[in-house]
Order: sequence, then structure tokens, then C-alpha cells
Amino acid sequence: MVPPSSLSRCMHLALGAWLGALLLAGTAQAQTLNRSLADPALLNVLNQPLRACSHAPLTGYLRDGSCAVSAQDAGIHGVCAVMNAKFLAYTKAQGNDLSTPNPATRFPGLKPGDHWCVCAGRWQQALDGGAAPKVVLAATSKAVLNSLFLDDLAKHAVDPPAHLPPQPMPSR
Repeated sequence: MVPPSSLSRCMHLALGAWLGALLLAGTAQAQTLNRSLADPALLNVLNQPLRACSHAPLTGYLRDGSCAVSAQDAGIHGVCAVMNAKFLAYTKAQGNDLSTPNPATRFPGLKPGDHWCVCAGRWQQALDGGAAPKVVLAATSKAVLNSLFLDDLAKHAVDPPAHLPPQPMPSR
């Protein structure tokens, strides 16, 4: 039998470890949630508050439904794209299979019509290859304008605006 003082100490340590893991897991998401709306990462390409891209399937670098780009997101997963068969086949041929479910990572696999945050670079490659999917400008992060042209995105928009805001040249 374990002495009561040891049991109490074990429970305290287990609770501490659990809380520590919970805090670490939430740190990246909290960094995104605590930013001010003046932060460009929380603006869309139209200089408006960034809207959610998809909660089913749950998308975003942080899997929070948003295409907000964080400092940890080296791939710049900021383009809210509407999946179609041509793009899914194109990205699979490039080595990124988005259509096959992966239960180990809780990835459901995508199908035409799903909305998904894709890398700015992959979207540009698909555009150059004639396979760019439609995009939701209201849910596409302003951060992608460092490497993509707003005019290109607007030509593929499901929600084209009457007028585009001015944009500096991408630094590609």
C-alpha cells in the first residue's frame, strides 16, 4: 500500500504535469487569439478582419479554423482555398496528398468543395501550373501578400470585391 503522503505527492505531480502540458499545447493558439486586430496576421487581403476558413474539416496551421499566419508557420498556410479535383490531383503529384485520410494525425482527407488553408507557395505553383483553386478572400490572410499578387487571388475569388485595396509589390 502506498502511504497517504506519497499518494498525495504523486497526485500533485500528475496534476502539475497535466496542467503544464495543457499550457504548452495552448500557447501557440493563445498567441494567435491574444493579438490585436491591428495585427496584419488577423487581417484578410482586403484589409478587413480575417474570417474563419473552415471548422469542418478543421483547418489552419493551428487547426483553429483560421488561415491566420503565425511566426511558427514557415509554410505560410494563409490562403483559404476551395478544394477541387484538379488542385487535389496537382498537389498530390507534388508530394502533398490532401485527399487521403490519415487517422494517425486525425486528418480527414479533403474532397472537392472543402475549404482548406493552403501554403501561399503551393497556391502560386498551382496557379503557374494551371491548377489554382478558387479562394475565399475574406478568409485569406493579408500575410500572403508578401509573396502573392492580390490581382491573381481576386481572379480566383468566390467572393470578389467591387474594388481591390492598393497593394505593394510582393517580395517573392
